[in-house]
Amino acid sequence: MTGMARMPGRSIAVGLSAIWLVGALAGAASAQELRGKDAFGNWQADKPGTSRLIRPEDLPLPGATPSSANVSRVVRRPAEAIPQVPDGFKVELFADGLSGPRIIRVAPNGDVFVAETRAGRIHVFRAPDGAAKPSENQVYAGGLRQPFGIAFFPAGDDPQWVYVANTDSVVRFPYHSGDLKASGAPETVVARLPTGGHSTRDLAFTPDGKRMLVSIGSDSNVGEGMGRPPGGLEAWIREHPLGAAWGYDAGRAAVLAFDPDGKNQAIFATGIRNCVGLAIQPQTGTPWCSTNERDGLGDNLVPDYVTRVREGAFYGWPWYYIGDHEDPRLRGARPDLKDKITVPDVLLQAHSASLGLAFYQGSSFPAEYQGDAFAAEHGSWNRSTRTGYKVIRIRLKDGVPTGEYQDFVTGFVVNDDNVWGRPVGVAVAHDGALLVSEDGNGTIWRVTH
Repeated sequence: MTGMARMPGRSIAVGLSAIWLVGALAGAASAQELRGKDAFGNWQADKPGTSRLIRPEDLPLPGATPSSANVSRVVRRPAEAIPQVPDGFKVELFADGLSGPRIIRVAPNGDVFVAETRAGRIHVFRAPDGAAKPSENQVYAGGLRQPFGIAFFPAGDDPQWVYVANTDSVVRFPYHSGDLKASGAPETVVARLPTGGHSTRDLAFTPDGKRMLVSIGSDSNVGEGMGRPPGGLEAWIREHPLGAAWGYDAGRAAVLAFDPDGKNQAIFATGIRNCVGLAIQPQTGTPWCSTNERDGLGDNLVPDYVTRVREGAFYGWPWYYIGDHEDPRLRGARPDLKDKITVPDVLLQAHSASLGLAFYQGSSFPAEYQGDAFAAEHGSWNRSTRTGYKVIRIRLKDGVPTGEYQDFVTGFVVNDDNVWGRPVGVAVAHDGALLVSEDGNGTIWRVTH
């Protein structure tokens, strides 16, 4: 008791370490294959290798459970706590002390670019192949407005630009391979993106280099405050056939397309509440979104999802979800859209907050991982039993998602109330390792096989 009184901070840390260790051991049961309602689960069932398959027919009715507010408390990482990975893999701390590291993108020469969104800057790390720690780290550029998405253009070994998606614009920096600091001031490519609401903006280029895709989240949970369009609904539909599918707040809950110089804005896909992670599937050239769905309908509604994004497709928000399931808060508002909805490919535990997305094209993981995707689950707040707070593997067969996903990196939850890590970014390093950022304690982890 005397020692505890003298060193309260250390006692709390030791206590959390013990709790985390108990939780880790409790989660060390054999990996499972969970299907249907059994796949809803919570963090205590998470274990690397556990697989889940949730189908549209598995969804409960709205309000089957009350809507919960269960915000996690981020605590200092317990001394013994490291992420858990599948047998045969190893995880090491790559970098720490960062200010909210979020999206990670790897330059063709292997340098690791990280968006520190809260700090308004882009950080760059250099690590030789096989090295567990970077040999150099620099702030590449600062003074940005909530930067998130990063992309190199054009494709190939010698890109000329680094593009950065701020919350309100897209800018680009002149780039020469190996630059650790921006060699010039940013050039504004897209001067105005919708602001407010969901603030993350990711970007990616189509394989032919002709279009830049930018993801824009909604300004609301389920279209509150969209109001009525000028001239009435029928006039709006006639004049804006695609815009009418997703609401009257132009340019939101959508993936937009631009020329690489920011001209010729167009709608690529709509009805996607918040496509946080945007990535191009290398085998097919198809864009994919890692998506946060709506809240307030209960513990197991609405599933977040990872999906292929087809040009011209409508994914339901705000009127419908996961196909023709109508949101009761907007019942009867748009019956004309019921049969026009594209069903997402991979349904995730509801409220997981799926963020960064990357496809595995490295050579160091087993062959069965080749072409699969990894997504970072930031973790729930609108669920009575915590879920997310992990990295998942999206299973593909011949380039097509099976609907199944597996826990790949877990162990960020301490107990029902506390977590130490909130995964955000995933990227494949030059040597084939998987890099994972988490913005709770400001760390980046390196997973090797």
